[in-house]
Amino acid sequence: MSGEEPATQIAPVESPQMVSTVKLPILKKGEYTLWSMRMEQYLTNTDYSLWQVILNGDGPIQVTTDEKGVETEVPPKTAQALLQRQRERKAKSILLLAIPDEYQLRFHGIKDAKSLWAAIKSRFGGNVESKKMQKTVLKQQFENFSVSDTEGLDKAYDRFQKLISLLEVHGAAVPNEDANQKFLRALPSSWNNVALIMRNKDGIDDLDIDDLYNNLKVFEADIKGSSGSSSNSQNVAFLSAEDTSSSNEVNTANGVSTASGHNSQGQALISIY
Repeated sequence: MSGEEPATQIAPVESPQMVSTVKLPILKKGEYTLWSMRMEQYLTNTDYSLWQVILNGDGPIQVTTDEKGVETEVPPKTAQALLQRQRERKAKSILLLAIPDEYQLRFHGIKDAKSLWAAIKSRFGGNVESKKMQKTVLKQQFENFSVSDTEGLDKAYDRFQKLISLLEVHGAAVPNEDANQKFLRALPSSWNNVALIMRNKDGIDDLDIDDLYNNLKVFEADIKGSSGSSSNSQNVAFLSAEDTSSSNEVNTANGVSTASGHNSQGQALISIY
């Protein structure tokens, strides 16, 4: 026994640190560019080595072919080779999980993650003409954007933000002025009083869409509470820059101020900074 050489042991491979709070982005039709950006962020925050495998590969998978033409992978013999094999398989698996089910059979046979990434881009990335068409469709969606009474401010804002992001990705960024005015006009009739005055408020065009959302969020509870009331038409919201010195003014954290002066009908004074 003493004359025998000890068996070579393959060191255990450390499990990559996962960021469980990051949700795997799923590829949707017409959203390849945005998806590829999200996949890069997902992989670099989950395990940066997997993103490197997709970009550069991690060593070819060696296979043998028998007399019947059946290919068999050659098992890794070293710790480094085992680590490369695990990274390769994991990167490929993540990409397969991120594409629609109907494309699984088409892409499953691709040998490595780098080739799979290129195949996904070729299939979903589109050519110049299709990208031009996508931009046209997104512009039409922007023009036709509207918010229903049942959708709610949060869902409407999320949907609008996604549309703005897709337009920017396709080289059709929307200025703050146009985005703010469009979102205000898209709000349902219960928001008419607030939206009308805010559209004409000094400084509204300089607000980021996030700031506009925060300003509107202050009034959501009041809008919901009064939407079914017959006295809703009397609850007019005023936006005023001149009344910032009022002793009744309350400054909020997001830059919106409200006041409840002597108006018995509960009129709101808003000041945007």
